[in-house]
Amino acid sequence: MALADAFRLDGRRAFITGASRGLGRAMALAIAEAGADVTLVARSADSLESTAADIRALGREADVIVADIGDPKQCEAACAEALEHSGPFDILVNNVGGRRVNQPTEEMPLDQWQTLMDLNLTSTFLCCKIVGGAMLGRGGGGRIINVASINALVAMRGISGRHYETAKAGVLQLTRSLAVDWAPHGVTVNSICPGIFLTQPNRTWSEKYPEMVSAIERNIPLGRLGAPDEIGPLAVYLASDASRYMTGAALVIDGGYTCL
Repeated sequence: MALADAFRLDGRRAFITGASRGLGRAMALAIAEAGADVTLVARSADSLESTAADIRALGREADVIVADIGDPKQCEAACAEALEHSGPFDILVNNVGGRRVNQPTEEMPLDQWQTLMDLNLTSTFLCCKIVGGAMLGRGGGGRIINVASINALVAMRGISGRHYETAKAGVLQLTRSLAVDWAPHGVTVNSICPGIFLTQPNRTWSEKYPEMVSAIERNIPLGRLGAPDEIGPLAVYLASDASRYMTGAALVIDGGYTCL
């Protein structure tokens, strides 16, 4: 196989959560540009349609499902709908997640903790169970990419809301466990651990707290936050045959932040 061909995704289909904006959108566009058709899932219909239109402009198919993947019942329904109408899938990208709440652990109500764990961890479990499980049954292997965070490895300084660190560490260990279980079926399971990228929410946050952002950037060896489109090539690598011997890995992309 020629080197460039190892990264091609022609004839494959991807299911991508949180795909309407930010890192999810960037990964969806990159995977589509590499040749895959996609099913996109997110809460915002308008943003989903915008991303889908950009993918169709690349000559690929793009289906959309409006659902809150952080809600377990909606997540299960979205996975079932996707498999029925657009499956089977060769690629699964579990991207949904977020800190959302900056609240000290000692003040966090149990129901809020559970809601945020569902958003960041249960959603990944359910999509792996349903969409990934379907990969096992059909044969032919598959690629699963779970988006964790550098906060699976280190606690973010100067911020509360440790539900996020806990859930993302769970995503990392779920990734490793499934990688072992599903390797005999040819299904690889890997994680991406992003640092801080200038997604729209982070752009808004950086404008509101410029001094905090400057302090973070001083601790990034490359001296800046990431651009969303910089994560796309890594997603293509993990989705493609180029990574066929990699499973259970956690690939950090953070400008060197966790090196310090």
